[in-house]
Amino acid sequence: MHDYRMLIDGAWVAGENGHFEVINPASGRAFAQCPAGSLEQVDQAVHAAQVAFRQWRLSSHATRCTALQRIADDIEAEAEALATLVVQEQGKPFALAMSEIMGGAAWTRYSAESEIPVRLVEDTPTQRIELHHKPLGVVASITPWNWPFMIAVWHIMPALRSGNCVVSKPSSLTPLSTLKLVEIIARHVPRGVINIVTGERGFGGAIASHPGIRKIVFTGSTATGQSVMRAAAGNLKRLTLELGGNDAGIVLPGTPVEQVAEAIFQAAFLNMGQTCAALKRLYIHESQYQAFSQALVELAGRQVIGDGLEADVTFGPVQNAEQLALVENLVADAQAQGGRVLCGGARLDREGFFYPPTLVADVTDGQRLVDEEQFGPVLPLIAYRDVEDVLARANASDMGLGGSVWGADAGEAQALAQRLESGVAWVNCHAQIQPNTPFGGCKLSGFGVEFGLEGLLEFTTQQLLYVRKQEGQ
Repeated sequence: MHDYRMLIDGAWVAGENGHFEVINPASGRAFAQCPAGSLEQVDQAVHAAQVAFRQWRLSSHATRCTALQRIADDIEAEAEALATLVVQEQGKPFALAMSEIMGGAAWTRYSAESEIPVRLVEDTPTQRIELHHKPLGVVASITPWNWPFMIAVWHIMPALRSGNCVVSKPSSLTPLSTLKLVEIIARHVPRGVINIVTGERGFGGAIASHPGIRKIVFTGSTATGQSVMRAAAGNLKRLTLELGGNDAGIVLPGTPVEQVAEAIFQAAFLNMGQTCAALKRLYIHESQYQAFSQALVELAGRQVIGDGLEADVTFGPVQNAEQLALVENLVADAQAQGGRVLCGGARLDREGFFYPPTLVADVTDGQRLVDEEQFGPVLPLIAYRDVEDVLARANASDMGLGGSVWGADAGEAQALAQRLESGVAWVNCHAQIQPNTPFGGCKLSGFGVEFGLEGLLEFTTQQLLYVRKQEGQ
């Protein structure tokens, strides 16, 4: 069993609290050991990043760009091994894991090529005013278990590109691909610029309250994000919080079933439904409720469920036993209230945390499966009659990450999508993200954005430079 190490100030070290096991969700058994760091080691990592920041903040944009391009080269060169590691710790099929790795490389290259602008606010004979953006200092990255490699890239690369130093804290359920990512990064940046500490519960709070950290970028549950925000108040840390989502999809009457059913299914069951911006509740006009239900059931039946490293597998396990139990409870609650399971609906009788793609009909708002984020392979199907009513129901959620409208008339769908209370609204697609487009939620789905220029500038503090000109200048 491979025993990993943490990176602190350029040295690979063991955890002072021993180690913990990493479970393969396809078997339910441990396949690796990860160091359990101490709070003292968190302090050491933050201090190392603070020292490294003194020089890294002065590095040229060309130096940072070159480093990130070389990191992307190494990610691509080692993609197969990285993807295998993601499958083992997270559970997704190998093809999806490869997409995650190659997407991480593409996002790294985008960060490398991004320009941090200096805006000329005013230039007159007597004065010049410029708006500059400067690095913050030590940035802490706290990442979840659903896309462990990709989300670490999203956090770390713009932080490095803008001249910050980083302390990474991955989920204890999926720390290994992030450890490998940090190993790659460390080849191309000075000692202390990148550090990683691993540990189980309680570690995140120490990072969130640490006085040496100037910014936290966190992806995870709303409840944990609220705790991070409270702990960060001590030194008014900058925050980017991408939290939970309960994204609604609205299917307008007359929508061609055969053209959109596949896209709806994939949007709902992407990564076995374990994606913040996955489609999590589907409102279908009553005139097409049966047709869409049948089409989605047929698509669910085509999935090949199994270990992501096996050939032809398209649908892997739920990542952990706790999340699997939540999915089971939500489906049981829906059934107790009259919900009808169209397919799936029970854990598979095999080792690992396998739960098939499940569609539940005859449910409605006010029931847990509709109101709560299931974050798993279950999609509730809700019939509606009136478009204004369904819009109000979609917007009634406390969450506001994303939402989508599907219809034959793109103009009609767009007009409705713009009325969704969500950070992102999609028309005839869902969960589409790009490195050049800012992404973030509203309400209890968090604040701040990632990606694009707007996301890059979240890793900086602005400085207004006011120059009074002397006569003759």
